[in-house]
Amino acid sequence: MDEPLYRRLHNHLFPGDYDEHGAVIVAGISETERGTRLLAREVLLARDGIDYVPGTRGYRALTAQFVAEQSDYCAAQNLCYLAVHCHGGLDSVGFSGDDMASHERGYPALLDITNGGPVGALVFAREAVAGDIWTPQGRFELDHATVIGPRVRQLYPNPRPRPRHADPVYDRHARLFGDLGQEILSGLKVGIIGLGGGGSLVNEWLSRLGVGHIVGVDFDRVEVSNLPRVIGATRWDAMAWLAGRRSKWWQELGRRFASRKVHVARRVARRANPDIRFDAIVGNVLDERTARLLTDVDFLFLASDSIQSRLVFNALVHQYLIPGVQIGAKVPVDRKAGTVGDAFVATRPVLPYAGAGCLSCHELIPASRLQEEALSEGERRSQRYVESEEVAEPSVITLNVLSAAQAVNDMMMMFTGLYHDGVNLRHQINFVRERLLTEVGPMADEFCLDCSDTVRSLRARGDRARLPCRARA
Repeated sequence: MDEPLYRRLHNHLFPGDYDEHGAVIVAGISETERGTRLLAREVLLARDGIDYVPGTRGYRALTAQFVAEQSDYCAAQNLCYLAVHCHGGLDSVGFSGDDMASHERGYPALLDITNGGPVGALVFAREAVAGDIWTPQGRFELDHATVIGPRVRQLYPNPRPRPRHADPVYDRHARLFGDLGQEILSGLKVGIIGLGGGGSLVNEWLSRLGVGHIVGVDFDRVEVSNLPRVIGATRWDAMAWLAGRRSKWWQELGRRFASRKVHVARRVARRANPDIRFDAIVGNVLDERTARLLTDVDFLFLASDSIQSRLVFNALVHQYLIPGVQIGAKVPVDRKAGTVGDAFVATRPVLPYAGAGCLSCHELIPASRLQEEALSEGERRSQRYVESEEVAEPSVITLNVLSAAQAVNDMMMMFTGLYHDGVNLRHQINFVRERLLTEVGPMADEFCLDCSDTVRSLRARGDRARLPCRARA
């Protein structure tokens, strides 16, 4: 669940009266090889004495009317129903015998009402959560809950055992964020869309940080002009000895047999960390089959700057509650004068809730550009740093570093808990010729189809909604 939703729920459950309170979480769902994730979309607070009353078989209970209204709503929205209440305590919590008996009485019927749910219950302590989840396939315990904000944290039913000492390779890391921080990084699955200049930097740094699993997505091959910017790429990867021939036939042969950028990235990652798992996906994130390979990552980097890829990235972040960041560098061109303008680089963190960097709300996914890319070679051209055919592209690895370094550092600080309370992960624009770093204030469209709480929004719906990918043939 996102941090604002969790904070609202926590304040309701723990107002300081040391009593029991109730609510319902409405959730989407994501099912992948990593397991099943329930994605909190809404929290419906039960009013004390009206919706949450003294129980006949337990201390307190949600009223039958409240349960009926909210379960009907979940069924209509094709979402999951989770009843919530609280117990005392700090970092350990579990259901009482009365709680479990009430689940067995009521949840089989709720599964039918909600068209297979899932349905279930969560019980919170101040720093812990336990869950009893019912599905048509069986009954399951909740492993943990993840709260997504500038600091990503996890809640468990009981305190976790002390982590093992970090590998000596990461001794300097552990001195900063401890053995637990290194264990967290090793357990992360991180997606990178685009393994060109910026993405190749992100890939190497994540590997050296000790991230355990990377999913790299790119459809392109290495060209000679990529060599100054793509980390680890060689002249052999670019088939430079063929690309330099005068014959168009030899040049085309060189392009056909050049290495895939994603395969170069896999080689670089494994050299940095032989234990890493690297999924090299030769594909385009605009295709739904490829995009769905990213629905269970813990963090997502967008280093491909087509407007269509921004659309899919933004949907993945909000529909599957995945924190992410878009990076890029641009050199504007005055087409009339034929001169290069002020270069700037952008680092745009996007968290999955309103006012937290949504690319659509920041007007970074213009409909006119989407149409242009769909009707032309715009998708490829939009990834150029200079958009004029008359001006050669510069080699800008140093610009990529400015954007990518902040993005990877943001990810590391978020997951290891190093950011201070209240830190703002705002978009940053660095105007490099003026040496001017600026921040962009938060923007939120109350009717946004990605990040808002409107009925039409796709936020936190997970597999219960389509991604905005290209239609299948």
